Amino acid sequence: MAAAWRSCSLLALSGRFTVQQKLGRALYQSQWVTSHRNLSTSQIAVEVNESTGVAVMKMKKPPVNSLNLDFLTQFSICMEKLELDRGCRGLVITSAIPKIFSAGLDILEMYGKTDEHYAEFWRAVQEMWLKLYGSNMATIAVINGNSPAGGCLMALSCDYRIMTENPKYSIGLNETLLGIVAPFWFRDTMINSIGNRATELSLQLGLMYSAPEALKIGLVDELVPEDIIYETALNTMSRWLAVPDHARQLSKSIMRKATVDRLLTHRESDVQNFVSFISRESIQKSLGKYMEKLKQRKET
Repeated sequence: MAAAWRSCSLLALSGRFTVQQKLGRALYQSQWVTSHRNLSTSQIAVEVNESTGVAVMKMKKPPVNSLNLDFLTQFSICMEKLELDRGCRGLVITSAIPKIFSAGLDILEMYGKTDEHYAEFWRAVQEMWLKLYGSNMATIAVINGNSPAGGCLMALSCDYRIMTENPKYSIGLNETLLGIVAPFWFRDTMINSIGNRATELSLQLGLMYSAPEALKIGLVDELVPEDIIYETALNTMSRWLAVPDHARQLSKSIMRKATVDRLLTHRESDVQNFVSFISRESIQKSLGKYMEKLKQRKET
């Protein structure tokens, strides 16, 4: 692997492309000419390119990649396997379903269930975030569709976010519109990306941002035409992998450790707060009304 990086560097000296461009092209082309290791589950497709050390994870839970308990469990297992794989240095997360990245947390997991189920579900949500936000891998979200609520959280947890250049797609933490309050670690993750004031407006108003608006406030880092978004992601990944792993990982930890530690310290109280909140009669009624509206839309 080291020889391959040195070779690319030497080529860059004699060619008109930069090191990053050549590495990105190599990463993209090698997706088709080298062997892959498949770590897929029933709802998540994961392939690791053994030559580049880049894994591509595609969510494939119809119709909208909603995050239910089963999906979250599969996600965390996949993340753990990738973290333990020393040959895997980078992760690209995207959706295999057209026009949607992820619709966020599955409302069915939060409605009409027992307190024990709510607690189990929320621990799975926490685990998903801890594994992604604190990952040692370089992580890039390829947001190829709408990404509200928990889908937005997944994207924000990555190191870099590339969104399809389509004004019809939107992204944001819009939980308040459903009568739900985003917990402190959702808030902290957003603040770390777009700042306190923009986060305050976003959370209180449940704002969803179009792709151009998301780029303007820093919710995403880049907008790209859909037909080249994967090539762009792999080209971008080359910049991250060109940095020595230990330096990049330590820098990431310095920036994110306090946010991660805060949830780890208050993890159980966060679970209890969620259970207490979501089991309230008023919240259950609000979720029930929302689900009824969704049902009526499907029937019309």
